[in-house]
Amino acid sequence: MGTDRTVVDMLLADEVLPLIRTRTDLHRWSAANAHGKQMHDGVDLLESAIPSVSAAEAYSVTHKALASAVKVIARADDSSGIIGDACRRLLALHPSVAAAAGVPAGKLVDWMMTFQFDGDVDYFELDPVAYAPALGEMGMAAYRARLDEVRATLPPQPADMKWFSGTHSHERWILDWNDRRLAILDHDVDAIIRTHARDRGVAAWFKDTAKALEEVGEFDLAIDWARQATEFDRGHQSLTASDTWCNLLSQHRPAQLVAARLAVFQRWPSSSTAARLHAAAGETWPELRDQVTTTLSAHPREAVLFALLTLKDTPLVWQLAHSLHLRDADVWDRVVASYARIDPLAVLPIHRELVEQELVEAGAAHYKRAAKRLSLMRRLAQGSAAASEVDALITGLREQHRRRPRLLQEFDRARLP
Repeated sequence: MGTDRTVVDMLLADEVLPLIRTRTDLHRWSAANAHGKQMHDGVDLLESAIPSVSAAEAYSVTHKALASAVKVIARADDSSGIIGDACRRLLALHPSVAAAAGVPAGKLVDWMMTFQFDGDVDYFELDPVAYAPALGEMGMAAYRARLDEVRATLPPQPADMKWFSGTHSHERWILDWNDRRLAILDHDVDAIIRTHARDRGVAAWFKDTAKALEEVGEFDLAIDWARQATEFDRGHQSLTASDTWCNLLSQHRPAQLVAARLAVFQRWPSSSTAARLHAAAGETWPELRDQVTTTLSAHPREAVLFALLTLKDTPLVWQLAHSLHLRDADVWDRVVASYARIDPLAVLPIHRELVEQELVEAGAAHYKRAAKRLSLMRRLAQGSAAASEVDALITGLREQHRRRPRLLQEFDRARLP
């Protein structure tokens, strides 16, 4: 059995590492993407093989693969993030396989310090919470001591200096990250609030505090901090935080969810916040419908999208688009596509307006879309009295735009009269 496992171990390295490593020039975006997908194949192989190989070999291959992956991304155009995601998958595996293999804590601490403070790249973090089982109590104490050694080498930070700026910004960032994660490891509520909320200057830091408190099971505090993040201002960070708040309520105080979703909708009236309120309301939706409809009427685009995508009420969509004087061509496009199933001839005037809007601007893309829409209009009108009107429109457009040869070419390609 031992010999068989050794053979499997050797095969694992031979199968995985060539998929991670490469000498190809990865400065081209397409080459980087192709290799990134290959790296994910390698990580897939590694993950599936871990249960059947020795813990030592699982760690060895993971460790080597991670080292190689970091060297790869250091010289790649990873604009798509594919290589970075492969690196993160290996980073997620590393602490668990290290614990299973019983890697000496001192060796692991040395590697963690080098990776973070003197690595090939500086845009990945290690999570000390994840490494705690591998390090053990003494190893974690040694790791904290090493962090303090780095901290002691830094000059005092001026009061007016942002935590992310200055000549030692990278070291301060790593220390700050570790302080936050170690506060979570210690389940120290005061430290969590201090390290995550910082100076409470932006909504995102309130949300970070809520997420950290949730991680340690302090759900009441997490809900309160998420609410504060939501109410911080009307910016995007607060809107994002509102989902954190409502998700926490859904899990821990479901009776308060509808009221919270209504408050979020009133603060940011949109089709998205209305949709979330609709989902939360369930059987109580009829009690809220008029209020939501009235509020959204000041925002025609949002009102129509909500009726279309959430309520799926095509007659209401058609009525709102007209009564609210919808101006957005992209939304009208969705409206006519939906209403054509009810009354294909009724949508022809809207299609005509959209064609005319398209032809205000010159360009091949505009011409192709106009020709495609006119072809659709002919199909919708086929067999009706409106068919001749559509053909007459096309003839008129050919005459009106006779000095746009590319437009006429697109008309011909679409086999328009």
